[in-house]
Amino acid sequence: MKEFDDFNFSVEKYTKELTRECVGGSDLQQRKKEIEAYNEQTAATLKQTCKRNYMEFIQTAKEISHLESEMYQLSHILIEQRNILATMTDGKTSSHLKADSVEAESNEAAQDVENSHATRAVKEMVQGFNGNLEGKTFLNEGALIELDGNDYRPIQRVFFFLFNDVLIVCKVKHDKRLDFLTEYDPKKIAVINIKDLDGVKNAINIITPDGSKIYQSITAAGKTEWIEKLEEAFRFDQQKKPKKGQAPQPPTRSKQQSKASTPEKDITSPQSPGEPKSLEDETPEWLGTASEEIQTLVAQRHFEDAQEMIKRTQDFLRTDKRKKIPQAEAIENKVKQQEQKLINVLLKELSNGHNRNLQIALRAAKRPLKILVDMGRYRQASATLLKVCAVSLRSAQREARKNNADISELFFSDLTQVACDFLTAFEQQPACVSALVVWCNAELQYFASQLIKHYLTKGTSLELVAKCVERVRKPSTKLTEIGLDISYHLEGLLRTTLESLIEESAERLLDSVGRTEESWQPYNLQTKSNLKRLLLELDALGIDVRAQATGDTWMNLTQSTVVFIRHFLQLTEHCGCLAKCETLLQMLEMVLRELFVAQHSLKPPSDMAVDPNFVMKNKIFLVDNLLPIAIDKFRQISGRQCVILRELHEKMSRQQRAPLPRQRSVFS
Repeated sequence: MKEFDDFNFSVEKYTKELTRECVGGSDLQQRKKEIEAYNEQTAATLKQTCKRNYMEFIQTAKEISHLESEMYQLSHILIEQRNILATMTDGKTSSHLKADSVEAESNEAAQDVENSHATRAVKEMVQGFNGNLEGKTFLNEGALIELDGNDYRPIQRVFFFLFNDVLIVCKVKHDKRLDFLTEYDPKKIAVINIKDLDGVKNAINIITPDGSKIYQSITAAGKTEWIEKLEEAFRFDQQKKPKKGQAPQPPTRSKQQSKASTPEKDITSPQSPGEPKSLEDETPEWLGTASEEIQTLVAQRHFEDAQEMIKRTQDFLRTDKRKKIPQAEAIENKVKQQEQKLINVLLKELSNGHNRNLQIALRAAKRPLKILVDMGRYRQASATLLKVCAVSLRSAQREARKNNADISELFFSDLTQVACDFLTAFEQQPACVSALVVWCNAELQYFASQLIKHYLTKGTSLELVAKCVERVRKPSTKLTEIGLDISYHLEGLLRTTLESLIEESAERLLDSVGRTEESWQPYNLQTKSNLKRLLLELDALGIDVRAQATGDTWMNLTQSTVVFIRHFLQLTEHCGCLAKCETLLQMLEMVLRELFVAQHSLKPPSDMAVDPNFVMKNKIFLVDNLLPIAIDKFRQISGRQCVILRELHEKMSRQQRAPLPRQRSVFS
């Protein structure tokens, strides 16, 4: 098989030689199998080689990544060392400089040279920057790491060039080149020092017109230097001195002696009101920076710590020590502003917590809700929470309708959960309970309107109406466990719609009575199984008609009577469910009464030859057997007495009683 590895391998030539060497088809088949085996072996070897090369490539890529990281760290270390050396050189130089005009001019020349070098470096190193840096004063440069504001995850490496009126931000590429990102005016940005946390150290928060951004320095000294330089750029115009002004001279010995020899009355004179030196000494250090500390904590989303700092400051300013603090009013105003900002942030956090899943929304609202309640903003917190819950509740109902799920169980379960969490959160504020009641009323009205719109529409059968109302009534009783009974209000919202649907169903049922032709003959079910099935079905409805069964397939009642028995008992169950509301009881009894009277009053045509005893037997069965069972079933389901049907039963029982024979006299 070495021929295949030859660079000058020819398929045609190899085929001719193969056919010349082989004798018969068996040799060719054997050589074919050898070639196929060699092909499979070559493919397996190629796969192993590719896999080995791929693993080596991955290992090499990891080593390159580690080397790049080490080079990046080494670059930062060299930059920090250069800054340290420059600081030491500047310190030594400044200690030996004298404040005379000649040295001032040399300093200005050195500054101009440094500015020109920095300007040239920016133009050469930064790609995409077209700004004008002429006449600007260079202040600082260095590499930082931009962090994510939420989880402090590193986003990218950046490089800063700071001049007196511009801050240039560049992105550090993988090839160590700088790509221009943006520029800011140092007078329009604010720098906030971020406390060192477990995972983040040496970080600063720069608030720009584009938003808040967090940057991390390699060392604490670098972080401090950047804060100082940015502050210097912010105050550059106020601190800038004339170029050729004479440097201030140190006080001479004669002046110091003249100060020491001032009259005693000047030393012992009372301090003027404009000198707050003694009062400033009474101000605690933490109180002076309380406003900035609160702002930092809010920016870092440490809301609990910010609340504690606000409370600590307010409690301190309420004590008698307030009189000894000259800037107490200014500090108090700043803290109030930060408190209002914290409240706005918490309300925004609470309002942004709406979600289609109510459980997630309530879980997300617990933290800001607790802080707002502790701060005394329970009215705003309760209103915002109920708005969030309303959005989640209605979104869940829409999703349930799309999926053909039961919205009643979902609505009342969610309503119960909201009420429980609300009462737990505002347990110490009974005034908020009224807001919960009003909100429940509004949500119940919305739920009832959606129920009427989608489920209790015109033309709905009485069976579907009863099932829908029953599914609503059962879960609504859960709220009574927490002291909130809305069942009566719900019945009132649905009453008008239910009355119209009952009236419409009654008309439809009365129109159907007597429409089918009746032969007024015993009912033949054709087979034994049909008869057995009918008897079991009627047994399930609560009536036993086995006494009327004759033969194997006959029922000693008319077909319309049997159908009416089944339908009337089913209708009684539906009416009993709806009659649990007292306002619908009389209307439902009248529906059953009119339907029963319509069926009982049916008569055969005058031209039809029928057995009058058989007709009377059907009517007697309806009055004596069906009506008492229907009355008892209605009472069991609804829990109320069926007065109208009971009166109808007594009246019809008296009418169908056979007349008493007249007493005959012995003389007649």
